[in-house]
Amino acid sequence: MKLLFLGTGAGVPSRNRNVSALALKLLDELNEVWLFDCGEATQHQILETSLKPRKITKIFITHLHGDHIFGLPGFLSSRSFQGGDQPLTLYGPAGIKDFVESALRLSKSRLLYPLEIVELSPKGGRLDLGKGWLVDYQALNHGILSFGYRIMEPRTSGELLVDRLAQYQIPNGPIFGQLKRGETVTLADGTVLNGQDFLAPAREGRVVTILGDTKTCDAIQELAQDADALVHECTFEESEARMAASYHHSTSRQAAQVARASNVKALYLTHISARYMGRDAKQLEDQARRIFEGARLVYDFDEFDVIGGDSSCQET
Repeated sequence: MKLLFLGTGAGVPSRNRNVSALALKLLDELNEVWLFDCGEATQHQILETSLKPRKITKIFITHLHGDHIFGLPGFLSSRSFQGGDQPLTLYGPAGIKDFVESALRLSKSRLLYPLEIVELSPKGGRLDLGKGWLVDYQALNHGILSFGYRIMEPRTSGELLVDRLAQYQIPNGPIFGQLKRGETVTLADGTVLNGQDFLAPAREGRVVTILGDTKTCDAIQELAQDADALVHECTFEESEARMAASYHHSTSRQAAQVARASNVKALYLTHISARYMGRDAKQLEDQARRIFEGARLVYDFDEFDVIGGDSSCQET
């Protein structure tokens, strides 16, 4: 599980940051990529990475401001010409269906794959995405309907400790599968092996919380509680808290306070106003770290492993 930031700016593209887009890479887990928001030129950003558009099977839109959706029609159309024939599901607030279908219809674009558009309830809810994967979503506080998403990986059974089995000289075959399932098997020489003795401890599923634009509200902490990674907007620095509130955004200090109160392991600060460049941008991270040491200001194309357990995320 990896987080790849494709766009980390707020409002409009800048020389150093494109607008919002984030890929959750689940290639080892599901052989899929889930995209969160798709601002203008997201497909151009993808060209600078190893991402394959056909691997993107789900897109989650946080809200309908242009810097989060203007890249959608172009990406959806281009995916047809980049080997994308597998179904894609798009989730977002009411209005996303009309936006996408109007853009495709008026441009006479025809997709070569099935597209399902699911408009989410403003009351919040849970999405069961199969294979044990769940996504909770809640409305935040941004003036217009803006969602935060909590992605929950299923609990996984422990890996088979093959080194411990070496002494039994077991040939490749179904016995390994039985042991991995924790079953008891009897070998040809009469040796009885309990699969439970050769399994590593089961691993709790990881939790990633990805928020849309918002100012402080109760829903954030519920979505972020005990998360392995929290992606939180950080449009303003702490001295501009009044301006942040008036525009329904958050400050670096507020994001860090949420991370500390919610017991998250790692905090990623994104959606950075173009007014903060170089040393001015670094102050956002410094302010957050005074409250929460695991805060990290992110830039376009930063990528992080979500480790889970007692470890935090690490850069790749």
